[in-house]
Amino acid sequence: MGGPNLEVFKFGMYIMFPIGIMYYFGTNLESRFSVPDFWPKEGSTHKIPFEREEITEELQRLKERRLAARAHRLAIESRGG
Repeated sequence: MGGPNLEVFKFGMYIMFPIGIMYYFGTNLESRFSVPDFWPKEGSTHKIPFEREEITEELQRLKERRLAARAHRLAIESRGG
């Protein structure tokens, strides 16, 4: 056995290792682990409709898109392709 000095050293490592890891990864996070332009800008994302008119317009747009895709698919199927 190593004796009391080894036990004190092991106890110090058990205590200091997690604290050191938390200190290293927990400080200065914005400059150390940031990726520039990671999140998209406000104008380049989808706008979620909240008003009733906006929701009905979006549903109508999606319905027209779905029906156009269906008509295109049926036209391809009717030609035999």
